[in-house]
Amino acid sequence: MRAVLFDGKRVEVVDDLDVRDPGPGEVRVAISAAGLCHSDLSVVDGTIPFPAPVVLGHEGAGVVEAVGAGVTHVAPGDHVALSTLANCGTCAQCDRGRPTMCRQAIGRPGRPFSRDGRPVYQFASNSAFAERTVVKAVQAVRIPEDIPLPSAALIGCGVLTGVGAVLNRAKVDRGDSVLVIGTGGVGLNVIQGARIAGALHIVAVDANPAKEDVARQFGATHFLTSTEGVKEILPTGADHAFECVGRVELIRQAIDLLDRHGQAVLLGVPPASAEASFLVSSMYLDKSILGCRYGSSRPQRDIALYAEMYRAGRLLLDELVTETYPVEDFEKARADAEAGRVARGVLTF
Repeated sequence: MRAVLFDGKRVEVVDDLDVRDPGPGEVRVAISAAGLCHSDLSVVDGTIPFPAPVVLGHEGAGVVEAVGAGVTHVAPGDHVALSTLANCGTCAQCDRGRPTMCRQAIGRPGRPFSRDGRPVYQFASNSAFAERTVVKAVQAVRIPEDIPLPSAALIGCGVLTGVGAVLNRAKVDRGDSVLVIGTGGVGLNVIQGARIAGALHIVAVDANPAKEDVARQFGATHFLTSTEGVKEILPTGADHAFECVGRVELIRQAIDLLDRHGQAVLLGVPPASAEASFLVSSMYLDKSILGCRYGSSRPQRDIALYAEMYRAGRLLLDELVTETYPVEDFEKARADAEAGRVARGVLTF
């Protein structure tokens, strides 16, 4: 079968990958569409260290092909969106409704694939850049069949991360002011999350002025190409500042632009060894710096919720899909993503 494979040095589209049958508590999914996220590219450039060879992709949707023993919530033929969260469901963190903190879901890459008889790693417990993948049952969330799969694919990463960061982690309230630094796939979902939450001022910042129209479409009330003008719009600072790029200088700017009792939420992914600085004295005005993993989401609940919000016209998904590419055109999709020409490019099988 076809897949996008990174061997540690280069990326290629192969057609001779094998995937095993699902075991107990697992699901095999025929992938229809998968979004190209910068996290995939971060594996390639080394920002996210990961063992190779590995099948890339972690934002996908498709149709259930087979289920293992004990799986009852989905069945062959069901449409599903996939999450990257292979949580155990039984530990103390899962029991508290914090599956993103489950230690079984972090740093345990499986190898359900093989090529020429040699095992191949799975990225983010998902590997959606393959015609078929095997995931834990908890990662497959049934969605209505009337949702286009290229749009549904984006729920499992960009939407969960961005909207979830607003609603679950920051808990933005009506009338709040929100600063969003970076308007890529995650940033746009932060913007629409802030709109859904009822934020009064949503200031989007992106160095690319061509992104203004789409940022405003998703809910931005203001657009700037740098943070220099933020204080003219929000003289006392922002209640919430979301850094969605992953650059330490932008993290510092997010912190410096907070109002009293404000909170900076870090969503971008800098290199693993990166360090950021801030003025300690500024924090004594009840400011907070919040890490956020995967939108602090509960995927079985949140993916289903966002699917229904889309059907009700409250959540934008189709508008996130700038362009679709057959999987063989991965390099073109990669170039468009790296150049910032797309909100989200989606690979199709």
